[in-house]
Amino acid sequence: MAAPLIAGVEMGGTKCNCILATGPDDIRDTVRIPTTTPTETLDAIEAVLTRWSSLPGTGFAALGIASFGPVALDRAAPDYGFITATTKPGWSNTDVGQRLARYAGVPMAFQSDVVGAALGEGRWGAAQGLADFAYITVGTGVGIGLVAGGAPIAGELGHVRPVRMTGDDWAGVCSFHGDCVEGLASGPAIAARAGAPASELPAGHSAWDATAHALAQLLHTLVLTGIPRRIVMGGGVMTGVPHLFPMIRSRLAASLGGYAALAELSDLDAFVVPPALGNNAGPLGAIELGVRALAAASPE
Repeated sequence: MAAPLIAGVEMGGTKCNCILATGPDDIRDTVRIPTTTPTETLDAIEAVLTRWSSLPGTGFAALGIASFGPVALDRAAPDYGFITATTKPGWSNTDVGQRLARYAGVPMAFQSDVVGAALGEGRWGAAQGLADFAYITVGTGVGIGLVAGGAPIAGELGHVRPVRMTGDDWAGVCSFHGDCVEGLASGPAIAARAGAPASELPAGHSAWDATAHALAQLLHTLVLTGIPRRIVMGGGVMTGVPHLFPMIRSRLAASLGGYAALAELSDLDAFVVPPALGNNAGPLGAIELGVRALAAASPE
């Protein structure tokens, strides 16, 4: 029997990617929508869902939503599916998940954008076949999707405070914590430290040392949870910067000092890897969320 079509929505701070698919080898349509006001953006998403529902012989069986946040993920809470106290102007306390579920009239699952990307990589990408792994996005912020036993774990590990690199006392840019990992290694942090965007910095620039150190400290923390058997690193900073991966791996090894007993750590080239789905990790993660919503709603 053919796999059911799923509608996925990856909501980002600047754009939303809508996708109609069963998986990476069967993508029927994609639509990009600017993230403006909640009313304009959600109205435009609903228009896409209407068009997909009305196509002859198409329709979709479930809806998956992976959203920028912070987001409310407690299914028992009245604000499940809301974007909560976000820095995105006008979007705090916005009902996204429940509104779109009511409109579509199909089973819906809602998660953060980074967890969505993690689930996409777990189903079809660089973490395929693993039940325990992490996905890190390094871009405008630093977000982590941690998956254990196949189930996502909510958290804000991008804001842990790392052990600082010797001689580095730069204050960082996080408006909440200053020198947390996001404050030291995000795209805005690199640009503020170096005076130029990450995409314009040569491989030998000193900003990369501090960035790799902070990210390796984050990986150190993840390793010590005992959960990930692989760590996938994507996002705008990691994309197109191949020299950053070996720098992070070498600093992770030095930081751990041989302490952790995971067998996977014997080959850091296979333990810390780029995403296999590229820019489709997030949209396909929304499809995986829809697959899971349909499975949860279907009788055994």
